[in-house]
Amino acid sequence: MNTSRLGCLTPAGLIAAGLTVLIVVVITLLQGGVLFTPGDLNAQSGSPLRGYTSHAEFGRQCRLCHAPFWDTAGMAGRCLACHTDIALQMSDSETLHGAFAQTPDLTCRDCHPEHRGPNAPLTELTTAFFPHEKVGFSLAGHAVNQNGLPFACKDCHGEDITVFDQQTCQTCHRQINVMFMTEHLLSFGNNCLDCHDGIDTFGNDFDHNRFAFSLEGQHASVPCSSCHLNARTVADLRSAPVDCFSCHAQDDPHQGNFGTDCAACHTPNGWLPALFDHSLAAFKLEGKHATVKCESCHINQVFKGTPTDCFSCHAQDDPHQGNFGTDCAACHTPVGWELVTFDHNLTNFPLTGAHVGLACTRCHVNNIFQELSTACVSCHAEPAYHAGLFIGIQCDNCHNTSAWRPATFLGPHTFPLNHGGSASCVTCHPNALTAYTCYGCHEHDPQKIRAKHLEEGISDFANCIACHPTGQEHEGGGDDD
Repeated sequence: MNTSRLGCLTPAGLIAAGLTVLIVVVITLLQGGVLFTPGDLNAQSGSPLRGYTSHAEFGRQCRLCHAPFWDTAGMAGRCLACHTDIALQMSDSETLHGAFAQTPDLTCRDCHPEHRGPNAPLTELTTAFFPHEKVGFSLAGHAVNQNGLPFACKDCHGEDITVFDQQTCQTCHRQINVMFMTEHLLSFGNNCLDCHDGIDTFGNDFDHNRFAFSLEGQHASVPCSSCHLNARTVADLRSAPVDCFSCHAQDDPHQGNFGTDCAACHTPNGWLPALFDHSLAAFKLEGKHATVKCESCHINQVFKGTPTDCFSCHAQDDPHQGNFGTDCAACHTPVGWELVTFDHNLTNFPLTGAHVGLACTRCHVNNIFQELSTACVSCHAEPAYHAGLFIGIQCDNCHNTSAWRPATFLGPHTFPLNHGGSASCVTCHPNALTAYTCYGCHEHDPQKIRAKHLEEGISDFANCIACHPTGQEHEGGGDDD
């Protein structure tokens, strides 16, 4: 084999090259990357730290900042070994560096680049890179200014990014809407960052419906300051009460008599109509009571203790003038006064026959109910037909409540009532009970009867029962036809 033609690509050459590379890598790692210096370090002087006033004084001692791969603390650990004040800040989440410490992928050199020359700035931030939300204010809503140009750090921070004057917010936003800002500052103060975080968590895009108190009905158009009175922080906003009474106590027409749970009757759509469920109260609204206005019973906004008896409200409308007492419900229902349920059968004058359908006022004239006479003649004057024959005798001796006729006479009668079958009174007494006639049934010829009786010497032939008291012929015993 001709090895001269291979040059360095001999086994020995390859071994030597490998050893050289390995030595270079090891030296680089041990020296912290000394072979790869990208440029000069910053020469700006500062407070002495471990005997150095600037990075440029490190010279070629790369290992002071660049740690070998086995050092788990890495370059950031070496930064903090010198900048102990920054290490202390990072343990406090309220500080700028403490906020950044919560971002694992953020390192010191992301904000503090080096090797850019002796006069290059050691702090360089851009709005596109800087995790602004870590300091409590996101730039999501501030990508561009009102002119449409991207925001620069100095637009808000001036020349020192470590400070921020909240007057900057007011100055900028007054140019957008001066009237809104004037009112807003009066309502919520001028510490903008106490409530605003850059993404309008509590701004124009704030969704109140994500919280316990949704804005519905008329609440949707109410200014924030009406409920969040004198709120100056997010904690103040969150502490606003969510019950109705806290805001509406001064408007309560019930004066607290219905308690403080306004939502039991009302909705955000408006105070009226009210949805109070009266069926849950001691006095249920039924019949005509269901359409009565609240103030008709609850006079002067008095709710608790309102009487539930009928007479307390209807005494002035009582047609009975108190003669039936005060228990209206004994006869009437909420459906209406006309639908009377009084059981007359429980009195000493039960209603039967034609009395059942009569209006109460037919008997109870002038609203007299108690001690009203139950005698028939109290309502039914004696007709001329009786001609005074039955004064003092009860009508029900002959009549019943179904009708005046037919009548059934039960008193003493000088003439047999079974004469002629079931003839009624008018058969014999067509005009009056004081006079009678037999011609209503018997087909006598008056002239023949006259001649016959005169022939027998009977001149009083019109008084039939004088000779025929039983309806029989006085001698023959047969009916007088």
